[in-house]
Amino acid sequence: MIAAGLAAAQAGLDCQVTLATHSTPGRDEQIAQTLQSLPHFEQVHLVCMERRGPLAPYVGKGRSRLRRLVADAQVVHVHFSWEPLPRLTAAECRRNRCPYFVLLNGMLDPWSLAQKPWKKRLALKFGTHRMLQQAAALHLGTRTEQQLIEPLKLRAPRIILPNGVFMEELEPLPPSGSFYCELPRLERQPYILFMSRLHHKKGLDLLADAYATIASQFTDTHLVVAGPDDGAGADFERRIADHDLTRRVHLTGPIYGRRKLAALCDCALFCLPSRQEGFSVAIVEALACAAPVVITEGCHFPQVAEAGAGMVVNADGGAVAMAMARLLGDQTLRERMGRAGRELITTGYTWPKIAESVVAAYDRALQSR
Repeated sequence: MIAAGLAAAQAGLDCQVTLATHSTPGRDEQIAQTLQSLPHFEQVHLVCMERRGPLAPYVGKGRSRLRRLVADAQVVHVHFSWEPLPRLTAAECRRNRCPYFVLLNGMLDPWSLAQKPWKKRLALKFGTHRMLQQAAALHLGTRTEQQLIEPLKLRAPRIILPNGVFMEELEPLPPSGSFYCELPRLERQPYILFMSRLHHKKGLDLLADAYATIASQFTDTHLVVAGPDDGAGADFERRIADHDLTRRVHLTGPIYGRRKLAALCDCALFCLPSRQEGFSVAIVEALACAAPVVITEGCHFPQVAEAGAGMVVNADGGAVAMAMARLLGDQTLRERMGRAGRELITTGYTWPKIAESVVAAYDRALQSR
């Protein structure tokens, strides 16, 4: 959604934008519907690279298609992953003398590099390091991320720009109580909302322990976990069952569009206890919907605490529990944080403002070339 949001905002600035991505069998139609809700996305040319075997996008017709896309571009913005496609795209850019930017999205943080480290060392040695060194600029989400990548000694220039939202996509916000109609099992009781993929780095184990700590104090408060399972779902469910809290915890799977906004608007608070984030769009969306948030320092979003929009704590179940308890016990504080969060987003974290800065960086790169 980061790539789609930025692409749509650039299209809104009258840029000709092509968004190339992997096809996701079984989810393509749902994803396409979600993307079409973005303002100006109808002006974006969407290209899906099919996955017919692990090398399909990189050889034969897939490679030829990639070459044509790069040849037609003035600037390429690569969204970094450890798969071969970003490296091949950067190589095509160098072959065509086309400047390219690389959005890191936290992928080079020490925590990320420590996961399957030997594979990442190999990738850095065979193409990834060169891709980063020769970029027109590395696109970082926060100043903290810039500090964390310094040990890699990358010489490419940096631009620091956050992720954002379209306020037009949010307005008008769903009426109060809409999500309760979607999920009647909540019985109109307050709930904590987690919204992200169910992966170890997102801190679901910390969330389970924190919720278990406060559950006896806030006996009417439920927990809603929304997102696709990415390996951590079974462990989370086991932890919740061990605490005998299954009845009060609701796993919805991924939710999109107006249903997602309804969940954010109705929650008592939003919690993302991640061990590491590049720059979480989910947090930005929660703040835009006036939800007070509890996040961890690994989310690299200190502006939340500075603006009084939520609490930023250590990645520790006890610290998360204390923060959630403080907010759940003070409705006035939650309301004040909700207003502050929405103000924070509207003044500095909208896609049109971010896109203007990115396009200005493209212009500078083209002039330098």
